Amino acid sequence: MNRIQKIAMSVACGAVLSAAFLVTSIYRTFAAQPKRPGSASSTKTAASDTSGTQPTAPTAPPSLPDSSSLSTKKICWGQGTHFDNLNRPQDAVDAQRKYGSLGGHFVDDTEEKILYLTFDEGYENGYSDDILDTLRQKGVKATFFITGDYAKREGELVQRMIDEGHTVGNHTWKHYSMPEKSLDTCREEITQLSDYVAEQYHYQMTTLRPPKGEFSERTLALATEMGYSTWLWSFAYKDWDANAPGDPTASLQKLCDRLHPGGIYLLHAVSSTNAAILGDFIDQAQAEGYRFVTP
Repeated sequence: MNRIQKIAMSVACGAVLSAAFLVTSIYRTFAAQPKRPGSASSTKTAASDTSGTQPTAPTAPPSLPDSSSLSTKKICWGQGTHFDNLNRPQDAVDAQRKYGSLGGHFVDDTEEKILYLTFDEGYENGYSDDILDTLRQKGVKATFFITGDYAKREGELVQRMIDEGHTVGNHTWKHYSMPEKSLDTCREEITQLSDYVAEQYHYQMTTLRPPKGEFSERTLALATEMGYSTWLWSFAYKDWDANAPGDPTASLQKLCDRLHPGGIYLLHAVSSTNAAILGDFIDQAQAEGYRFVTP
């Protein structure tokens, strides 16, 4: 190889080395640049950096809607006359699905043979002692919804209900139609009775039945916000007229014909007929596999 060839080869090698150095420098410079947010590369890196190191926050339970934003339309409750394949009133089933999230109870959505036995106590007509006697003999607990006047006048009966393990529910202080009153008045109606019962009987109320079975979405939510569940019913019949008690045989048949899983029975303690047939009703319901529960 002559001198000229050696010089040419040296120049070529130098050019190759310079090009390689230039490429390496460019690569290093590019690699050192920060990744652009949202690029595929940066997304993958972020995911790999946080995976397994930052636990997902628990999902908060859905909150109850603000009661002031809900409908104020008055609903006059009645269980209707159409029944499903479990003998449950269809209106009660529909209402439970519609208003259950607001704290309303119309019927338990279950196929289990359970019954809630409830009595409304607006005033005393001399039959509550008999009803309590029957419940004690049968070993059954019930729920008694009382008003302010009843709480003041019938201290011995209310205390007996509590002592014998029954649930004493809030039927409000003055028995107003709640949807017709302001939220403040409704709150006062519930609180005044609850405070009185807590002071006089050392008992905390947690169940509510709106007077006359009248409610709105707003009053259901208000009661729930106050720590109450609202109990309507899936069975009731004309038993509130103390001057026209029903025939015991026919009345007992009505009660038994309408047995259904998760049933909430509303009876009035002013009825002599209810007091007379209660034991037979309990016996027949239990013979058909039902058991009695309280809220």
